Amino acid sequence: MNARGAASARPLVAWGTGPALLVCLAAPAFFVLLLPWLGWLLLAAGLAWALLIERRAVTASAPSLTRDLSLIAAGLLIVSAIPLKAELDNLAMLRFTLALGGAVVVPYVISRWVYRDRAIGFPWRGGTRWKRWQWIWLGLVLLLGWLILPFYFITSDVYLNWPVVDSPDLIARLFVGVGAVGIWDELFFICTCFVLLRRHFADAAANVLQAIVFVSFLWELGYQAWGPALTIPFALLQAVIFLRTRSLGYVVTVHLLFDAVVFAVLVHAHNPGLLSAIFFISP
Repeated sequence: MNARGAASARPLVAWGTGPALLVCLAAPAFFVLLLPWLGWLLLAAGLAWALLIERRAVTASAPSLTRDLSLIAAGLLIVSAIPLKAELDNLAMLRFTLALGGAVVVPYVISRWVYRDRAIGFPWRGGTRWKRWQWIWLGLVLLLGWLILPFYFITSDVYLNWPVVDSPDLIARLFVGVGAVGIWDELFFICTCFVLLRRHFADAAANVLQAIVFVSFLWELGYQAWGPALTIPFALLQAVIFLRTRSLGYVVTVHLLFDAVVFAVLVHAHNPGLLSAIFFISP
């Protein structure tokens, strides 16, 4: 069966949907409700349910749902071990580096050297040159970011969820932090969660499930108020683009361009007048 046929054979809803949904719902428990005990309970219930319903041996054509959900659970547990409030001091940046890095590295190591199924990969180039629509989309991302993000951050006051950046050192730290988290988003939510989920479910179902995790993380990070109206479409689109391009490099580029506008808006919001010639709204 070719790749297209295999994709169409995966179910939109199956017995494994319940366990997968429980594991993914641990993300809003951890990052939105801030109830770690509920997140632990959901992870345990999801993994136990997956183990109960799995009847057949793991083969190349029938990957283990329990194993794949355990990799997502491991990443969620590592990320949930730290507060995600945006901070720019040395300790906070080290904490983010270790936790977010561990959430990508640990599932990858377990998949490759413990489970030995190489379920997680990071295809940087996708094997083809960027097409015209891809270049056009990059321009549209910048335009949409410029039109939407200043209005969102400033009218909702969510820019206050990020620390004041009023010195060259803090602005540089913000630039590094926003970019690093943006890259991590694609490594974990797309190349780990989404890739693992679509081994068992149709692309649409896997996309919705990964978006639950993606958007929940962004909520605690600071994209609150009506932020999900932006982050939900963004999370879903990133997975669709990854499917079209098979290129981590491209989805990272899209994310970094969007985050470049986020960075500029945050600097502008905390320093009224500094970038007023670029943005049409000020605090």
